[in-house]
Amino acid sequence: MKVLLFNGSGNENRCTFTALSTVAESLNKNGIDTEIIQVGKQPVRDCIGCGACKKSDGHCVFKDDMVNEIIDKAKEADGFIFGSPVYYAHPSGRLLTLMDRLFYAGSAAFAYKPAAAVVSARRAGTTASLDAITKHFTINNMPVVSSNYWNMVHGNKPEQVLQDLEGLQIMRMLGNNMAWLLKCIEAGKNAGLEPVKEDKIWTNFIR
Repeated sequence: MKVLLFNGSGNENRCTFTALSTVAESLNKNGIDTEIIQVGKQPVRDCIGCGACKKSDGHCVFKDDMVNEIIDKAKEADGFIFGSPVYYAHPSGRLLTLMDRLFYAGSAAFAYKPAAAVVSARRAGTTASLDAITKHFTINNMPVVSSNYWNMVHGNKPEQVLQDLEGLQIMRMLGNNMAWLLKCIEAGKNAGLEPVKEDKIWTNFIR
């Protein structure tokens, strides 16, 4: 089994990476493979809502960045952690743009697989940021993995995050809980249990 972890910070080895690395360590100790994907410093093209991805076998028609590569990785992955620094009480625009395109074009690659949001902040804005990321999961039939507190660490530098002992425990427990849920899902599948699926119903109101 494998979990993909996304670092939505433009800074490769700082606070968000420190949090994700702690989650990854717990997953690895539980026998789960991990890969941390750095979203990078380059701009990510915004989703324009063209709908062309619905006719392109689950890929975005714009092939200008990492979106389709991640969708292909997601098809083979079993779980996901999306991490972001907090900017003005919201996640990084880079990560949200990436997630919009991933979930519009490649929703099938993520559906029914557990996921979690992780955020890093100097002080505040964390719960609003967690909410913005998590809504991608809850619109796509994805079990949301929790810890023993909201999935956040605090600090302005990696060494400060390492002093946030409660935050580090939250990350460790998140990794443990993700590993436990993945193994429960695998056991369920081996016992013949699969999620009940229905075609999407769209209700449009004319005002």
